[in-house]
Amino acid sequence: MGKCRVAGVSRALLPVVVAVCLSACRQPAGGAAGAPSGRPQDGTAPSGYGMEFLGPADCSSRGQVFREVSCGSERAGARVLARHTGTPSDGPACPPPTDFVLHISPGGAAPSGSPAAAPRGYACMRNLESPHPGDPGQGGGPLTVVGDCVHSFRESEVRETACDGSGERPPEFEIGSAVARRALCPDTTDLYVHLGGDMPVGCAHRM
Repeated sequence: MGKCRVAGVSRALLPVVVAVCLSACRQPAGGAAGAPSGRPQDGTAPSGYGMEFLGPADCSSRGQVFREVSCGSERAGARVLARHTGTPSDGPACPPPTDFVLHISPGGAAPSGSPAAAPRGYACMRNLESPHPGDPGQGGGPLTVVGDCVHSFRESEVRETACDGSGERPPEFEIGSAVARRALCPDTTDLYVHLGGDMPVGCAHRM
């Protein structure tokens, strides 16, 4: 869950200006991708299975080690929404429905910094079944989007949390809209949140 720094404060107590420092895509715990598995024994395979390790529309298994499996397999746990080369910090942002991100290399898992690890890539994943932490208001996922909530973390920082109060900390602000610049936010805006993309400013109100 990303930390967020306060960019500035107006002379009045509100609005507070916050820059959310969530990375475009982040790796889940234990999220190194495993080597691709073989084709299913029944011979069935969705389009693209096995041609590229975790390519678009491919599926991964569940668990601590992620392997490519047929999307029709009972082992399938998540589907690739988008696949990019490079690293999340310098590559395209994942689609909004992304639940988590896998950091991978064309040959599967490799130790960080080793020649086998380059060129690296990342896959934007969505669970095949609930829960979907990347959905608005759920308090997770690699992106902050309209409908998400945040809470104060420490001085000059906030963090995303579930809007229904089921997270470790209760929500304090909810992002109601996204605009091109702060001046377009409603007058009732209490918090400006940096979202990135074409509409980089999130207009949040106190809950």
